[in-house]
Amino acid sequence: MAEYLASIFGTEKDKVNCSFYFKIGACRHGDRCSRIHNKPTFSQTCLLQNLYVNPQNSAKSADGSHLVANVSDEEMQEHYDNFFEDVFVECEDKYGEIEEMNVCDNLGDHLVGNVYIKFRREEDAEKAVNDLNNRWFGGRPVYAELSPVTDFREACCRQYEMGECTRSGFCNFMHLKPISRELRRYLYSRKKGGGSAKGRSRSRSRSRGRDRKRRSRSRERRSRSKERRKGRDDKGRDGRSGRY
Repeated sequence: MAEYLASIFGTEKDKVNCSFYFKIGACRHGDRCSRIHNKPTFSQTCLLQNLYVNPQNSAKSADGSHLVANVSDEEMQEHYDNFFEDVFVECEDKYGEIEEMNVCDNLGDHLVGNVYIKFRREEDAEKAVNDLNNRWFGGRPVYAELSPVTDFREACCRQYEMGECTRSGFCNFMHLKPISRELRRYLYSRKKGGGSAKGRSRSRSRSRGRDRKRRSRSRERRSRSKERRKGRDDKGRDGRSGRY
């Protein structure tokens, strides 16, 4: 009997413990759930509830309905990358090495804006939870807790990853919001000597500088081309006027 109960723990066959909380660290029923939410006393993963505020989802009209914010995809990605980098760098520098950090793009209240940080050491996750519960972020208090989630492959919506989820943002499995490839390379190589925040800033500045130089050279070439065409036209007009 004990072996059977252990084999079904946290699965849909388990009528006592909530399988959604076990897999995802969040349940749409919250405290009203008829099954038990077994909150871990130790874990590598720290959950920061509803921490990320998506500008495209936060704009509301007077009647409470959502408005579509006038934000381009490029601006949206830059806003998200800046948020992700701020949280990742501060938490890794203060509490310890991060193995993985994920942000939910779901719209359901129990998942929207959730940030999951998986540290390499359980002690670091515990230290982060204790400290972050006394912190504010973006004018709001931070709500942190240890999460049972350590395998995000089990927590993620496979249909969403294939572009086939029919439940959209209200799916009860994680829809993870991706960061840019450049930021991913930078963040996950920091502790391996892959560069510093200043280095990344200088790299972006150099990139912008190269873009400006390319645009300047392009304008100069167009200007010289126009001058050459104008010179040929003037010569042609001089020749025609001589024949008439």
